[in-house]
Amino acid sequence: MNCPESLLRLLPSFLHGHPDGEIRLVGHRIGLYHFVYFYNQGYTAEMLLGQFPTLEPALIGQVIAFYLDHRDEVDRYVAQYQDELEDLRATGPHAPSVAELSNRLESRQRAATVDAGRG
Repeated sequence: MNCPESLLRLLPSFLHGHPDGEIRLVGHRIGLYHFVYFYNQGYTAEMLLGQFPTLEPALIGQVIAFYLDHRDEVDRYVAQYQDELEDLRATGPHAPSVAELSNRLESRQRAATVDAGRG
């Protein structure tokens, strides 16, 4: 993730650019992307506090205010972040499905039963 330099220059003291390219809330592992995602899903400040219980209500208000003051820049960052997530999902290794895991388990159980019958 490459955070736009123009957005990094705007960051207040409660947000910082992490070395991995993500913008995070200072003192937390909570990314601006996730915060804005939930806010744009209609979460109120109180609901965000429930989602991120380690945050102080005042900080939640500050992050919302920053977002609203710099909505265009933050939305561009969020869109870029989302694009990168989609690329990773499309090209990265996929976990086995529940059906595949069930098949594996059944195969192991059958093998264990056969081995037990030989002994």
